[in-house]
Amino acid sequence: MSGRTIPGVLARHDPPPGTPPVPVVFDSPHSGRAYPADFGAALPLEALRGAEDAFVDELFAAAPEHGATLLCALFPRSYIDANRAPDDIDPRLIEGEWPRPLRPGPKAALGIGLIRRAIAPGLFIYGRRLPVAEVERRLSVCWRPYHAALAAAIERLRRAHGAVWHIDCHSMKSVANGMTPDAAGTRRPEIALGDRDGTSCEPAFTRLVKETLERLGFEVALNDPYKGAEIVRRHGRPAQRRHSLQIEIRRDLFMNEAMHVRNEGFVRVQAAMSDLAAAVCDYARSRSAARS
Repeated sequence: MSGRTIPGVLARHDPPPGTPPVPVVFDSPHSGRAYPADFGAALPLEALRGAEDAFVDELFAAAPEHGATLLCALFPRSYIDANRAPDDIDPRLIEGEWPRPLRPGPKAALGIGLIRRAIAPGLFIYGRRLPVAEVERRLSVCWRPYHAALAAAIERLRRAHGAVWHIDCHSMKSVANGMTPDAAGTRRPEIALGDRDGTSCEPAFTRLVKETLERLGFEVALNDPYKGAEIVRRHGRPAQRRHSLQIEIRRDLFMNEAMHVRNEGFVRVQAAMSDLAAAVCDYARSRSAARS
């Protein structure tokens, strides 16, 4: 697939030659596995991998074949989280004075802000505080280029077609723990969609995705336990015909969560996400044609 790659940062996959582009973008911000040499974590790699949305980029790999653009982060979520605001930082992690106001929110309080504090309750990533320059570098090398690439892909398609539809792709633990918004021990739905209570995309888009997934045999919840975070908040602007929806897939459907390997369900879920991409591209094609 054609596209653009920044080594260790991101890879953009465009539709293959001969496949007309459709105003659809999928992005996977948490499936990166390129662990930087300057991470300085106190945990071994196998423990750090517990924060990954492992294999989500592979689940949606067929999206460009249907005409969509697919953007994938290559840096790990535990290094810096592209789905958090750049000021959502726990000040307890910082050594020195941050040069701008910090606005740590509920995610940072749980240990999962812009710079993640822990992988799981009691499993802390660092045995040190991070110098301001180190965090600033992570923002400039990883976070800002990823958001710039996503914004550019969305805007390029919106300008060409008059509107654009975007799905932000994630996975979630099968059972909630002490670092999640729902109560520890809660069994999650198979798939959770988040449109920030109807504010990040048109209702018809949310309905199309939900009904498609249900037709494919999945149990689908809306805005529970996740409503959508920084990426759909930042890039979803329905009044400007930019429609963003978050999807969370329960991990045990496609992987062994303890071993970080694909399980026997992977092929089924991957095929279903290809079917979803086809349905979303058909939807976008018809909606953009109706506006022309």
